[in-house]
Amino acid sequence: MNKQILRLAIPSIITNITVPLLGMVDVAIMGHIGQASHIAAIALATMVFNLIYWNFGFLRMGTSGLTAQAYGAGDREECLRILVRGMAIALIIALLLISLQRPIGYLCRRWIDTSEETLALTLTYFYVRIWAAPATLGLYAIKGWFIGMQNAKDPMWIAIVLNIVNIATSLLFVFVFDYGIAGVAWGSVIAQYSGLLLAVIIWLLKYGEMRHSISIRESLQIRDMIVFFKINADIFLRTLCLIAVFTFIPYISARMGDEVLAANTLLMQLFTLLSYIMDGFAYAGESLVGRYVGAKDRQSLLQVIRLLLRWGLCLAGAFTLLYATYGRALLSILTNDTSVINKAMEYILWTVLVPFTGFAAFIYDGIYIGAAAAKAMRNVMFAATAAFFIAYFALQPSLGNNG
Repeated sequence: MNKQILRLAIPSIITNITVPLLGMVDVAIMGHIGQASHIAAIALATMVFNLIYWNFGFLRMGTSGLTAQAYGAGDREECLRILVRGMAIALIIALLLISLQRPIGYLCRRWIDTSEETLALTLTYFYVRIWAAPATLGLYAIKGWFIGMQNAKDPMWIAIVLNIVNIATSLLFVFVFDYGIAGVAWGSVIAQYSGLLLAVIIWLLKYGEMRHSISIRESLQIRDMIVFFKINADIFLRTLCLIAVFTFIPYISARMGDEVLAANTLLMQLFTLLSYIMDGFAYAGESLVGRYVGAKDRQSLLQVIRLLLRWGLCLAGAFTLLYATYGRALLSILTNDTSVINKAMEYILWTVLVPFTGFAAFIYDGIYIGAAAAKAMRNVMFAATAAFFIAYFALQPSLGNNG
């Protein structure tokens, strides 16, 4: 069973690590143009797209859990129907986003507090990259489907190829054709569609014999679509809670001064590193738990849950030791500003505690999604989010200016 977990977790971890490379490449290219406004615009545009796309993460999670259950039950037709539903919803949402790009751009003008030059560059990037929405959301659905089919390697290769294409095309458009920030955006658009094309090719090569069983009418039956939407609506609400917390942290940090904001940003990078690893095992949980729920194999289900929690506990111990022993060294990799590092070290204890206090949340996310128990996951997140804000505002008077 451990081999099955690692077979799914390791490629998923590699896939997770490649995700931020898209933004890093864009920032690096703009950084070599030599204008701070270009770097700031990339950061702001990336934030906007993260806020948009993070809301639709249910396209991957909902698809993977339901597909894994159908796979475990040996229902190939249902596996196909779930893929069609996921891709159809992804396309509908993408077309809505494209049609609403001007209102979204207007909101960006109202809410983003920056210089006119940076805002103009941000919107230039946004209005180009938004055309990648069908490919981006389509990849969410098909990657979720692959994971549900116990296949984590192909999403890894898709992510790697996508990043290579992004680097090559962005460099070409910026340094050869001199398209500036629009060239970086077009590089991302081409990369997303290249990733989707590769995903389709892989699907045809590995699962092509199933295409004759596809029935659009059966896949989009109202009753089944309602169930699909209900599960995904719960995941969507859970994601909104995450966004509320992770948006509030930099917002309130900014009110405490640039040094506190910078320190919290660095500490969040350590949390992000943890999340990349833990999410790999959560994805393995989605795949295997869904499979054994679908197969009604209670013994294997309980075994995989125990082993996933054991892996989570071991990783929590490793990360706790890492952060406690090498916290300053890790922060020094991210910045050479001693004052920011010293400020971050004042709060390093909380980062050290995060692995042990948070590992179960990552693992149970995968378990709940695989079991299609999205309602329970949503309710737990509601409670956790409420506890976060209650604790913050209750402690605010005693925290004073250092909130």
